[in-house]
Amino acid sequence: MDRIAQALVDPIRREILRMVCREPLPAGAVADAFSVSRPAISRHLRVLREAGLVRGEAIGRERVYRLDVGPLGELRDFLVELGALGHERGDWTRRFMALETEVYRTRAKRKRASQYTNTDRKRKESA
Repeated sequence: MDRIAQALVDPIRREILRMVCREPLPAGAVADAFSVSRPAISRHLRVLREAGLVRGEAIGRERVYRLDVGPLGELRDFLVELGALGHERGDWTRRFMALETEVYRTRAKRKRASQYTNTDRKRKESA
């Protein structure tokens, strides 16, 4: 998963993935879409290949790249897990906030009851 995450960090590599997701492309067509050098694109493709995110197939004199979504499953599962944990944390946050609200209500209610009791005592004592 670390290699996948590292491969996805770079915006050029993410764009290459978008491109080869739509259709398999030769390396030259990928390189033509960017203003960086062909050797730089070659390095980006190598990183994506080593992460398992693209496959390169030699067709004639060209190497055609296509997306391989298989390795993304582990990353997807990790993100789903984080989302579920974040959701649970949100549920607990709401629960603790509700508990805090109830504690304040109870304190205020006791304080009001105590004030009424003290007022009643003062009335009885002065009578």
